[in-house]
Amino acid sequence: MGGCAGSRRRPSDSDSEDSASEPQAPLLGSQGAHWKNAVGFWFLGLCNNFSYVVMLSAAHDILSHKNEAGNHTHVDPGPLPVPHNGSSRFDCNSVSTAAVLLADILPTLIIKFLAPLGLHLLPYSPRVLVSGICSAGSFVLVAFSQSVWISLCGVVLASISSGLGEVTFLSLTAFYSRAVISWWSSGTGGAGLLGALSYLGLTQAGLSPQHTLLSMLGIPILLLASYFLLLTAPEQDPRREEEADTAAQQPLIGVDAPACKPNFGWNLSFQERWTVFKNTSLSHPQQYRWYQMLYQAGVFASRSSLRCCHIRLTWILALLQCLNLAFLLADVFLRFLPSIYIVFLIVVYEGLLGGAAYVNTFHNIAVETSDKHREFAMAAACISDTLGISLSGALALPVHNFLCHLS
Repeated sequence: MGGCAGSRRRPSDSDSEDSASEPQAPLLGSQGAHWKNAVGFWFLGLCNNFSYVVMLSAAHDILSHKNEAGNHTHVDPGPLPVPHNGSSRFDCNSVSTAAVLLADILPTLIIKFLAPLGLHLLPYSPRVLVSGICSAGSFVLVAFSQSVWISLCGVVLASISSGLGEVTFLSLTAFYSRAVISWWSSGTGGAGLLGALSYLGLTQAGLSPQHTLLSMLGIPILLLASYFLLLTAPEQDPRREEEADTAAQQPLIGVDAPACKPNFGWNLSFQERWTVFKNTSLSHPQQYRWYQMLYQAGVFASRSSLRCCHIRLTWILALLQCLNLAFLLADVFLRFLPSIYIVFLIVVYEGLLGGAAYVNTFHNIAVETSDKHREFAMAAACISDTLGISLSGALALPVHNFLCHLS
């Protein structure tokens, strides 16, 4: 106790050299433990969500290219595939990518529903081991799969890894400084950006989906190393007690075209000209990967923004997301957006909203709940985002089929 107090006291000139330097060891040790835990939780967030994001980025390839022997060919075949519904005005897969989304989210939802009933009885270390093994298994199973259904089983393993890990690590934050929540959240956002960007970059460079997935097997190893080697024992984190009396009083809301030749295209209708202007050189698979990467970039930025901006009224973010949905659905029917690059901006904006909702929700819980209830509250609250994603995935299946039958 005296050492901690002394470490915060500025020594006077009359103090001896020994008494002035002696408290520095606890101070430096405490700072080192704090930063080890901060970095540890950042890597845990990164590794925990990485396989989940990669499976979403690979969804189009999982559904489109599993019929190719060994799946060793380049992921971007020359001509665009013929839509399975010849009368549709859209290029649609026979199975919606929402199938991969559901396989990637439903096991997580089940785990989060069951976790408050008894998962706390299982020690943290076995849970982390299972999460790491499932993550590695998901990459291997999808990489060597020869059918969509086996690939979806691999996606389920990724979902189990992500769901079990999120419940485990969010509960674990209750025993550390509240600052680790921001680091964890930033790491999960980094997983979105790094996962989507790495899959996009490696496949764009010509690497097959199989080799791309196998190259990511180091992520589960990093997860286990971060937990077992980097984190300190909870009681060694010096800032948990210091924050206990002041965090509840902190404010949550921060203040803060070249000219054409004379008769070029005169015979084109307005709709045809609009379609040409809206066209892009990106193929359908490439567009999907860019959407994933840009969305995750927005998520990463906003999940890392807690130190800059606190938002208490998180329902506003949900309302803005609903407006995004209505706007994009209107574009599907009316096709008024002139360029895919405007859609890219909307996707980034959507990522910013989603990431901000995530980090601010858990920050509000950390501040507003008591020490006694915080561990359970963190584990229970993470059900909400998974439930929402599951419902949207289930709704996307019939919506996809409906839109693909529009003539």
